[in-house]
Amino acid sequence: MDRRVRKTKQALTDALLSLLQTKEFRSITITDIVTIADVNRGTFYKHYTYKEDLLDDIVERVIIDLKDSYEEPYRHVSTLIIQEMVASAIKIFDHVATHRNFYQLITHSNALPGFQQRICYELQQLCMQDMRNAEAIRAMNQAGIDIDLYASYQAYAIWGLIIAWIQNDFQYSAHYMSEQLLQIITQQSGHRKPAPS
Repeated sequence: MDRRVRKTKQALTDALLSLLQTKEFRSITITDIVTIADVNRGTFYKHYTYKEDLLDDIVERVIIDLKDSYEEPYRHVSTLIIQEMVASAIKIFDHVATHRNFYQLITHSNALPGFQQRICYELQQLCMQDMRNAEAIRAMNQAGIDIDLYASYQAYAIWGLIIAWIQNDFQYSAHYMSEQLLQIITQQSGHRKPAPS
């Protein structure tokens, strides 16, 4: 994507997220959005047909970046060894910091109902991918652990840390949050965790 297009889309994104802090989505007009973004209507229509398209684009970009950040520790290993991980490999909190306005909006208001559930669903699917390796599934089955419930537990645990961080107005750095998550999962697990195949 060309730099000017990225800049324009970011301006439109910021404008819509800003408006959603004080107005319901249905009452926001394209005129409102372009006025705040300081672009003309023609520019808006180059990229989107409706304001719903802009909202969908924002959500999809956040979800894609969420997946990328979650999968970062797995990229160059065949087996992820928790005890050998470093906090800098965990990128999910960097992702939240990058999309801070979006996450504040979905946790502090009813502007985007259902999106917290969407994020949790995506996290749950990502956790399920952690266990798509046959060895991991066998280990879970031998321990009598329901894989769907385990994925839900993991997803909501991560989401809980994100919510606590947001509610504390990002008091800690993303790196500190990554360190804390690593400490928690290290305490919970003394075994090797197969990377997704």
